[in-house]
Amino acid sequence: MHAMQYELTLPADYDMTVIRDRVSRIGHLLDTWDGLGFKAYLIRERGVDASPVNQYAPFYLWNTTQGMNSFLWGGAFQGLVNDFGRPVVQHWTGLAYEEGRSAGSPARVAVRRRRPVAEGVELAEAMEDAVREAGRLAAMDGAVGAAAAVDPRHWEVVHVSLWDHDSPKASGEVFRVLHLSQPERDRLPLGRQW
Repeated sequence: MHAMQYELTLPADYDMTVIRDRVSRIGHLLDTWDGLGFKAYLIRERGVDASPVNQYAPFYLWNTTQGMNSFLWGGAFQGLVNDFGRPVVQHWTGLAYEEGRSAGSPARVAVRRRRPVAEGVELAEAMEDAVREAGRLAAMDGAVGAAAAVDPRHWEVVHVSLWDHDSPKASGEVFRVLHLSQPERDRLPLGRQW
């Protein structure tokens, strides 16, 4: 399992209906993508949910590297590059995924929390903590699902949780979910990934 995200930070006066219209027009194209667990089409708007920026920041959870590579190198990603320039694509190795108590409900909000893995900590213990946190988030009321992943190049853990309501009790950056493509969400391996 692989997690991936890129962020397009847009001008403060950017009309976010442009992004909403884009997702409405093309979001369904990944609804049947081989190897994709899910793609959450995420936005933040300046002044909403305490966001300091306008941002389009889709988050992906991949079942296969072939699916991810096909997306990145096979032409689908090129459309975004042509329209907005080539963003940095953040990538994390999957630690855990858990379906939430509201797994059958539509996702309305996502919460992302990134934190560094401190120097000198026991890595196994830090990763077990991340796995437990994904399970804790998934067990909360309104959770659709929760994932934990790690970037061992920069030693960063990311948690992303999806929610069926607008006021989750998770801490982190809050995004609105415009669309959720989930062709292989039911194939994502549950629990700890090692």
